[in-house]
Amino acid sequence: MTRQITTINPATGAKIADHDLMTDAERDAAIDACDAAFQTWRHRSLEDRAKVIKAIGKGLRDNSDVLAKLMTDEMGKLISHSQQEVELCAAICDWTAGQGIDELRGEDRDLQGGGQGHVAYAPIGVIYGIQPWNFPAYQVVRYSIANLMAGNGVLLKHASSVTGSGKMLERIYREAGLPEGLFTVLTISHDQSDAVIENDVVRGVTLTGSSAAGQIIAEKAGRALKKTVLELGSNDAYIVLEDADIKLAVETCVQGRIYNNGETCIAAKRFIVVEEAYDAFVTAFVDAMQNIEHGDPYQNNVDLGPMARKDLRDDLHKQVEESIEKGARCLCGGAIPEDADGFFYPATVLDNVAPGQPAYDDELFGPVAAVIRATDAEDAMRIANDSRFGLGGGIITKDVERARDLAVNHFDTGMVFINGFGLATPNMPFGGVKNSGYGREHGGFGIKEFVNVKAVHVAA
Repeated sequence: MTRQITTINPATGAKIADHDLMTDAERDAAIDACDAAFQTWRHRSLEDRAKVIKAIGKGLRDNSDVLAKLMTDEMGKLISHSQQEVELCAAICDWTAGQGIDELRGEDRDLQGGGQGHVAYAPIGVIYGIQPWNFPAYQVVRYSIANLMAGNGVLLKHASSVTGSGKMLERIYREAGLPEGLFTVLTISHDQSDAVIENDVVRGVTLTGSSAAGQIIAEKAGRALKKTVLELGSNDAYIVLEDADIKLAVETCVQGRIYNNGETCIAAKRFIVVEEAYDAFVTAFVDAMQNIEHGDPYQNNVDLGPMARKDLRDDLHKQVEESIEKGARCLCGGAIPEDADGFFYPATVLDNVAPGQPAYDDELFGPVAAVIRATDAEDAMRIANDSRFGLGGGIITKDVERARDLAVNHFDTGMVFINGFGLATPNMPFGGVKNSGYGREHGGFGIKEFVNVKAVHVAA
């Protein structure tokens, strides 16, 4: 077995760097060092922790240009999207430092029959995060900053293709004043990962990835009686109602499908359009998608960079071909470019999409849109919920109150966006239901996922 990770630039296919894999002994020593740092950090005041978290945010902004370039080189996203990602990460640090103290302060409660109770939020130990490649900084910041604020130690197994980004975040955290070892990147193989979950000092596991990966990790963690938070894949539906502004609908849906090269768990993937708006929407949507330019992610006139790896591009193309074989129709795109060195795939639109096709049933993790006709709003909501996934979704309509009712009472997802495409907001919960996972991050909820909610009773 090779003892190195080699990172590749997906826009060119060129090698970026080699990173040595840890030995089992080095992995175990890193876990012990994280636990040792946790034993001190857990007793630091909330105010002290917040100061370090705030400093990490500043460090991210100070290193924005270098980190953004590294993410684009390793993953292929547009440089503008990498810069936006770094700013989001810094904003998460700012919000957590500002609000985390109140979230974790605890509260007093009068006990029935007399006496005083206190609810405390105590850190539990080392939290192990297994994170993907599509947002090399954000996926890490999302879970690590909340857990560091809560007083926990944090381990990271990042996707091998973005190892350099993970190592740079480790340096930024340390230079901002985080104790040595408290946040550690484990450059390990999948086989070595099982021992991390089983290690007694590791008290929780969080994964962002596919549903299949979630099942595996949840089973391994459950066997060890470790709590998990899972943020998994999805097949998010955006519903276009009869009164929708078609121009707004098209702009929203194009952005929702191609942002981050279409490689986003919460991307808009299925576009369910009611009969009255269908023809106008599809005509304008296909025209807009046909005009999406793919190419060098550093060029200002490019809308779409390469997919992160060749195998991901090839798997997406197989899903498109299988959908067409089973009755879908390709309105634009759908062919691997022959004149590009990198792992590019064009913006693609499929219609006649129906159950039994990958475009209907599965997650298409790339710039491929599935358009589905619905008779009315009720039928559109039925189709939207006809999925094993439930991360996010959207509704486009001029009747915002109607959309709020659909979102609150009918959409079976963790998040709903009305008249816009959204990703993550530091003060709002992020997470899904069904095969999209469980647990929440952001909005104060993530800070309390891995704490001991401790009841202290004082007798009268």
